Amino acid sequence: MHWIDISVILAYLIVMLGVGIYFLQTNKDEDDYYVGGRKMGSLHIGLSVVATDVGGGFSIGLGGLGFIMGLSGSWMLFSGLLGAWLAAVLLIPKVSKMGKAEKWLTFPQFFLHHYGTRVALIAAIISGIGYLGFTSSQILAGAKLASASIPELDLGHALIIMGVVSIVYTVFGGLKAVIYTDTIQWALLMGGLVFIGIPLGYMSIGGIESIRAILPAEFLSLSNLKWSQMLNWMVTIVPIWFIGMTLYQRIFACRDIKVAKRAWFMAGLFEFPVMAFMGVLLGLFARVAAEQGMFAELGYSSAIGMDEELGLPMLLRSIMPVGLMGLMLAAYFSAIMSTADSCLMAASGNLVTDIFGKAGWLPQDNKGRLRLSQAVTLIIGLLALGIASMMQSVLDLMLMSYSFMVSGLFVPVIGILWQKKPNHVAALWAMLSGGVSTLLLIIAVEQKVLSIPFELDPILPGILISALIYLIISSVKKNSSNGTKY
Repeated sequence: MHWIDISVILAYLIVMLGVGIYFLQTNKDEDDYYVGGRKMGSLHIGLSVVATDVGGGFSIGLGGLGFIMGLSGSWMLFSGLLGAWLAAVLLIPKVSKMGKAEKWLTFPQFFLHHYGTRVALIAAIISGIGYLGFTSSQILAGAKLASASIPELDLGHALIIMGVVSIVYTVFGGLKAVIYTDTIQWALLMGGLVFIGIPLGYMSIGGIESIRAILPAEFLSLSNLKWSQMLNWMVTIVPIWFIGMTLYQRIFACRDIKVAKRAWFMAGLFEFPVMAFMGVLLGLFARVAAEQGMFAELGYSSAIGMDEELGLPMLLRSIMPVGLMGLMLAAYFSAIMSTADSCLMAASGNLVTDIFGKAGWLPQDNKGRLRLSQAVTLIIGLLALGIASMMQSVLDLMLMSYSFMVSGLFVPVIGILWQKKPNHVAALWAMLSGGVSTLLLIIAVEQKVLSIPFELDPILPGILISALIYLIISSVKKNSSNGTKY
């Protein structure tokens, strides 16, 4: 890679670190560190929400979907739009006002209020583990992009670079640094895609004539997917908008309910159609380029045998002129780190507030709690980096993390939204049965011990089991919620 491109990327990374260092001086307590002082506006929050949700995992993952199935891969993010708008209407009015009044910092505190201590603790553990895995997926996405785009950089060293930068500025700056860097990062990604990636990619492969000549017609169709795939995306992604710790932190960071709802509606539109089609288009362009032999020098004379998630970074490496290559890579790095930092903050908040806090392990002074929060964020970040070094697929790791959280936490949230007196015993067993059953099903399917009909994702039976357990216990103990919570 040319030194100009390397300089552009280094400059970008230095700016991100600088933002973290700046907010290191402004954070005074946990409110500043985890929810940005609770005074943020809809533009910054909305861009941060979509940057966090789409991020690098979906950016690289969408490129992979465009590579193997074409435009129909965009339907993955339609589930994001649907989830964002449903949450704006159903969840935010319930959570925003109460969260500000009670000074909540985390999602499990929502459970603590409605279900009690034990349920909140289990929710914190499930959420923390899920976001640890999701942080790892984002670091892996950045490393894959870097190693595929920069010949001199192997995957191991790329993991270290991407991990260290995203961890350090998050440790320093907290949620304010995360949200403001997300705004910068999302603007960079959108500008890079609109003005650099898509136009150059389209021209380099020969335009629509080459696309139609090389790819099967279904690649340009929006119906090139099975109903089971669409259902899998819906049941995996829509519920995350109701149980995502990163999203609750941003609800609590908003000035008021109206600001939060505007931010969520904005985020949904950015997800679909904007980011959805941009991501799959570049993946589709990469498939055409692979079939044209554009990646022959990289060891691939066609798409056969290629990792679909590497098609997009290989395309960028092949078509970008000096200078623009650095800008485009910085745009994708920004998307990756905008999700990694948010997930890291979520896992840290779960551990510090919902586990250490309930155990009585927090220092009494604000400065001490702030320093502990930063130390925990650092430790979790390093652990996520270690997990990323052992995984191969970005999208698989990301969706597995989603599945684990959703199957355990979604049904109890619905119980809060739809029941006047949600049952804490039902919530506890619904979380345990949903999370454990989904993990066991994932392992059984991967080991080919069993198969789920219609290629459905294990999360669907996991949610159904959780819902069934919740309904049975709620009906048997319908008066238990009037007793003492535990």
